[in-house]
Amino acid sequence: MKILKLLVGITAVIFLYPQTVISQAKKPTLMVVPSDAWCFQNGYMMQFKNQGEVESIPDYERAFRENPDLLLVISKINGLMAERGFPLKNLESSIKSIKRESAENAMLASKGGSEVVESPIDLLRKNAKADIIMQLTWTVNHVGPKRSITFNLQGLDSYTDKQIATAAGTGTPSFSSESPVLLEEAVLAHLDNFSASLQDYFDDLFANGREIIVRIKRFGSWPNDLETEYDGQELGEIIEEWMSANTVKGRFNTTDATENFMLFEQVRIPLYDEKGNGTDARRYMRQLQNFLQAAPYKITNKLMTKGLGEVIIVLGDK
Repeated sequence: MKILKLLVGITAVIFLYPQTVISQAKKPTLMVVPSDAWCFQNGYMMQFKNQGEVESIPDYERAFRENPDLLLVISKINGLMAERGFPLKNLESSIKSIKRESAENAMLASKGGSEVVESPIDLLRKNAKADIIMQLTWTVNHVGPKRSITFNLQGLDSYTDKQIATAAGTGTPSFSSESPVLLEEAVLAHLDNFSASLQDYFDDLFANGREIIVRIKRFGSWPNDLETEYDGQELGEIIEEWMSANTVKGRFNTTDATENFMLFEQVRIPLYDEKGNGTDARRYMRQLQNFLQAAPYKITNKLMTKGLGEVIIVLGDK
């Protein structure tokens, strides 16, 4: 009887183990967008001023409004990735959500009325909070009555813009006139390898943390600086020690450090907090903000973000 119970227990463990592993596995959230090159080639660009500099960025809203193929093509890629188990954020819905939020107006100017430090693309990514941006370029080729699609699909880390996966090719010429069908035929042969690259990258982030950038600055009115000593230790050294203790495996690079400025790159923060909620640069680095505001330092400071992956903490004022 004891042997029977033991066998039943072992069988239950073997049966449940794969289910447990699968339930714990997490996939990156994706958002498919037309590439900057596609938007430029089709005339869907807009300009905005950022701290006095004029920048050109894709006008996704007008592209959706004027190009019916865009929605169909993105929907097709969304469907193919959903079939492979990836959660997706919809670009068109994210744009509409931003427009509905009155808080967007507050983001466009500071209390003093200065210009934005985040581009509309940064705001879009912050709203969607997709882990990976799938940037799609495609052109339709005509050979007599037949048509084919040449495509380039890039997977970009939405926090760093690093390219982490790519797939490119040209589909077999077909009499079909529907761009989404042609795109599916062209993409399918490459999509499994592309998906595997995305998952491998995300698994690395899960184990080693995602990368962000942290900048420490000071207001000119603040009488202290990063070389000011607290209990015999310079403030810059104190901040470096905090970074070492609070990053994943202590991984970060101090790229630059002066009495007025510090730049930390390749700062690794966990994907999820202790409650299993997704983290982002702003939420995680509030810990450093609070650390500096607390005793014994009591340094008033202002925390700002640029997109999902960059935090700026300015010391000495709000």
